[in-house]
Amino acid sequence: MLKKTVLAALNEQVNAELHSAYVYLGMSAWCEGKNLPGFAGWMRKQFEEEQAHALKIYDYVLDQGGEVVLKPIAGVPAAYKSLQDVWERTLKHERQVTALIHKLYALAQKEQDFATQALMQWYVTEQVEEEKNASDILQQVKMVGTNSSSIFFIDRHVGKSRE
Repeated sequence: MLKKTVLAALNEQVNAELHSAYVYLGMSAWCEGKNLPGFAGWMRKQFEEEQAHALKIYDYVLDQGGEVVLKPIAGVPAAYKSLQDVWERTLKHERQVTALIHKLYALAQKEQDFATQALMQWYVTEQVEEEKNASDILQQVKMVGTNSSSIFFIDRHVGKSRE
């Protein structure tokens, strides 16, 4: 049985993961509008991953006999200054998600909820990969600046990396 504090935090994380999905879907739309199908596809795959992350916690709560409480998902930006802005926000967003995961893991430790700790360990590991991917792509985008030939190449490369 989940303690009330852990249950509330897990429900908040479901909302945060769904919000993340929404963030990535908005970024995907922006990239599509800029004729960057590789980046758009990467963001769309990320959208799908975030939904799966939310459902993993959702199912865990139900499996533990808890009640899932879905809240409204906050709106997300529809416009960005540049491709670099998109990736800077992506990295910042992933770091915020990491902080939420760490907070939930620490709460599970404090409450001696070993099952939730085990679940959250998967997310801790996943966030290392998420931040690395965002950071690597941001660095590449920064290197090429606004060189359209280079952006075209990176767009194709990033799109293929998520297939």
